[in-house]
Amino acid sequence: MEILRCEGLCVSYDAAPVIQNASFTVDAGDYVLVVGENGSGKSTLVKTILGLVSPSSGKLTFTGGLTKTEIGYLAQQSDTKRDFPASVFEVVLSGFCGKRPLLPFYTKEQKRRAGEALSRLGMGAYKKRPFSTLSGGQRQRVLLARALCATQKLILCDEPAAGLDARVTAQLYDAIRQLNCDGITVIMVTHDLSEALPDANKVIHMGREQTWCLSKEEYKKSEMARSLFGSLTESE
Repeated sequence: MEILRCEGLCVSYDAAPVIQNASFTVDAGDYVLVVGENGSGKSTLVKTILGLVSPSSGKLTFTGGLTKTEIGYLAQQSDTKRDFPASVFEVVLSGFCGKRPLLPFYTKEQKRRAGEALSRLGMGAYKKRPFSTLSGGQRQRVLLARALCATQKLILCDEPAAGLDARVTAQLYDAIRQLNCDGITVIMVTHDLSEALPDANKVIHMGREQTWCLSKEEYKKSEMARSLFGSLTESE
């Protein structure tokens, strides 16, 4: 079932085009990678889906019952305030903020779900820890749990493993893979194709003047993949 449709999307900053002629669809359960050269508009596409940036032309439409308030977001750790003065549990609970604009407190059900999300990401034992004391990989897992509180449908990840070492990166990708296997749609901006491609089923390749959406198998054979990443092995 389709949940997101992009038709001829163009986005500009101060009249300078950043995204041009992007058209693609995302179905429930997809694992979509967004790749391209620096400056091709990958992060801008994420911001447009989140409603933080408005298209200059074209359309981006939520379908299949998905709404803007049902999207979770995991940024790269360099975008995260590491000294945020809150406990791990408080950070995860804040994922419900978009769903309780008029309530001054969190419900018992929301607290139960926050604890469940932490346990699901292997961070239940860190519930009372200050967020600022966690390692980079631990912070990303906590923020992934926070994203789960915002949605059970679609999670957007913008370079989530940037700055993490190989072991921690593999652990984070394992966690995201499991969420996708559990039915959550994933759209991930990445430069790390070797780690991310085995889990994906679609690739959105953003160019300076056009955007392409291909199946994983089609993308592995494409000249676009070779020009950006070199030869891709069979294991990828």
